[in-house]
Amino acid sequence: MSRRCARILVTGAGGFVGRYVLEAVKNGRFGDAVAAAPPPEWDIRNLDSTRDVVAQAMPDAVVHLAAQSFVPRSFEDPAETLAINAGGTANLIKALQERDFGGRFLYVSSGDLYGLVAEEDLPVTEYIQPQPRNPYAVSKWAAEQLCLQAGRTHGLDCVIARPFNHVGPGQSDRFVLPSLAGQIAEIEAGRRTPLIEVGDIDSTRDFLDVRDVVAAYAALLRAGVRGTTYVIASGHERSVRELLNLMLAHTDATPEIRMDPSRMRPSEQKRMRADSRRLRDDTGWSPELSIETTVLDLLDYARKSKQ
Repeated sequence: MSRRCARILVTGAGGFVGRYVLEAVKNGRFGDAVAAAPPPEWDIRNLDSTRDVVAQAMPDAVVHLAAQSFVPRSFEDPAETLAINAGGTANLIKALQERDFGGRFLYVSSGDLYGLVAEEDLPVTEYIQPQPRNPYAVSKWAAEQLCLQAGRTHGLDCVIARPFNHVGPGQSDRFVLPSLAGQIAEIEAGRRTPLIEVGDIDSTRDFLDVRDVVAAYAALLRAGVRGTTYVIASGHERSVRELLNLMLAHTDATPEIRMDPSRMRPSEQKRMRADSRRLRDDTGWSPELSIETTVLDLLDYARKSKQ
């Protein structure tokens, strides 16, 4: 009789990061495992539906990505965001407990829950107290606490991941770097006047390739310490202007750069950098892809999608 492969339930499998997790599992980046994905019609807010997902998957591990993750949407409907992100996580934990789940539960949170961080406190680590500034971040903070509480009370083997800005091919152009790549591709294709509209491109962020983020998730399933929270970041701060210039250096287009007030956010964090030392020490993970590779892959993807 052949040995049964470990089964990883990947919630949010149809999203940007979820698709990369499925591909990584298929390519053996999660060891000897197969992925189980919920059906597209699954509503995590419905406990009975969530019970069905768990019953069909019978997972040995969970990577919980499913979320309402668009910050502007969270301001429009905070209750919806809390219901999906916090209430949905509670439903998933309950459904797993009812099936005597004994595997590892990786909850994917967000670096956004730290809120505004003073420059003298950079880089961000797990020791900085979160101070959420939007309903999305509040919902992720609440869901983290539900996972940790389930660990303390019911023995759930949970690990918390707090990834910072992760980018890569296939990401929605609602996000800044895919938006810039898409505008360049449209200019190259003659479908847009040579004008790029931007928000605050002089603020810095800690950008990391989504493929390196997924590798961190695999490392945490394998070697993360139970009940521990991990920052996932590159450790470098880069301005959006720097990365835009990197894209422009690989095109013959010479567009005008124009500030668009609608793309500006109030009280924006001017600088951001985070430290993944705990993750590196506990798992041996480190980023493999350069920011140049990430940005050029974004631009290549945009060019193909705009053809």
